[in-house]
Amino acid sequence: MAPEPTLLSMSGITKSFPGVRALDGVDLDVQAGEVHCLLGQNGAGKSTLIKVLAGAHQPDTGTIRWRGEDVTLRSPIAAMRLGIATIYQELDLVEHLSVAENVHLGHEPTAAGFVVRGKAARASTAALLKRLGHPEIDPARLVGELSAAQQQIVSMARALSHDVRLIVMDEPSAALDPDEVDNLFRIVGDLTADGVAVVYISHRLEEIRRIGDRVTVLKDGRAVAVGLPAKSTPTREVVALMTGRNVEYVFPERPASAPGGTPVLEVRGLAREGEFEPLDLSIRPGEIVGLAGLVGSGRSEILETIYGARKPTAGRVSVDGRPLRPGSVRAAVRAGLGLAPEERKAQALLMLESVTRNVSVSSMSRFARAGWIDRGAELGAARAATRELSLRPDNPNVPIRTLSGGNQQKAVLARWLLRGCRVLLLDEPTRGVDVGARAELYAVVRRLADEGLGVLLVSSEVPEVLGLADRVLVLREGRVVHTAPARDLDEHRVLDLVMEGSPAS
Repeated sequence: MAPEPTLLSMSGITKSFPGVRALDGVDLDVQAGEVHCLLGQNGAGKSTLIKVLAGAHQPDTGTIRWRGEDVTLRSPIAAMRLGIATIYQELDLVEHLSVAENVHLGHEPTAAGFVVRGKAARASTAALLKRLGHPEIDPARLVGELSAAQQQIVSMARALSHDVRLIVMDEPSAALDPDEVDNLFRIVGDLTADGVAVVYISHRLEEIRRIGDRVTVLKDGRAVAVGLPAKSTPTREVVALMTGRNVEYVFPERPASAPGGTPVLEVRGLAREGEFEPLDLSIRPGEIVGLAGLVGSGRSEILETIYGARKPTAGRVSVDGRPLRPGSVRAAVRAGLGLAPEERKAQALLMLESVTRNVSVSSMSRFARAGWIDRGAELGAARAATRELSLRPDNPNVPIRTLSGGNQQKAVLARWLLRGCRVLLLDEPTRGVDVGARAELYAVVRRLADEGLGVLLVSSEVPEVLGLADRVLVLREGRVVHTAPARDLDEHRVLDLVMEGSPAS
């Protein structure tokens, strides 16, 4: 008997979005009954590739072969009909519907041409849940009442209800405790024993070695390794494949000596249950401290809690020795904290307003005169702040939406400069910024620090953290696993720490 052809073969897949080439000739092949692990840093192209496979994105070029035949996946429904199911990290379940209704959503059981509801749907769902080893989940229960692990089982049951032959799992263990991870792996083992293939995406290399058969590594939209043996490929080799870059980083020179003086920001025992564990850190005037970690490590949540946008469950934040009221953005801003958030267009900028208004919005009381805004004073202050940061064009009257990403970010920094902030909290400060503008932003941040500001930096780009920060805290799953001067770390070491979870030091 001839061997069954490769289950899935993706060849030369490209996909571009405005200004970004997300996939650049990616190859991927998957055999029936294997666990094929897909690795890569944030922005490597993993999400785009699995959306192409799921039919959510159409590739610009390239071919997809399914069970030996060329196919076009025009929609998620088309992919599902072939037997390809995707379980995203953010589960797409309907919380106010029952387990059975979610499992059969869009393809309810039928008899004699009529949709069968109630008992038949529940019986079918119960059989699927039993196959997955979870007969205790009630098919009639609302999905919103289930735990994260149980909801994941429901997503798997929904996939199996389509006679699926390949399941894509995106970070399936992210919200699970160790016992639940063991159960997940048992289920995956049962599925592959039945000939179902699994594409498994995770940043946890210890999981890859434990469950994977082969590994494909993406970097900057390209497959730099296809089909490596998961259990025998050294961790160092995998990390090295993930870390090579096409972008050159040009960083300003650090001060020769560590900043001194009394800390401008002190964080003691700060925690949010379920997001990050108790954290201590301090920042002195002129010091840049970086938080390095993968998505889900608690980086952004820490910044937002310090800023007062989230209320901590424990701990305190002090600026210049004065404790802040927990969970109060107003108190944080008044004390001298400024936040440049990750999603600046949605969270920081007034896209229909001018540069002037975007710069002045946090300092409007300075320009109020008997209930009226002194437009001349507002314009003059905004012009001075933007010129100090070399924002282009040198015209604060233009709409902020017409500026490049780098100059929009400069406008956010100018807002806090005008406000006279003491500590800048920067979350992904160069996201959506081209290479040349990155170097300018690095220089601006370093100069502001040299002038006495404290800076707390979060970035998915490990070279950015190491090149810009004076000191780095490495995070993994909500806890600090290592603290060191940036000059004592390299990219491989940081990735080893965030993926392997070395003990704190």
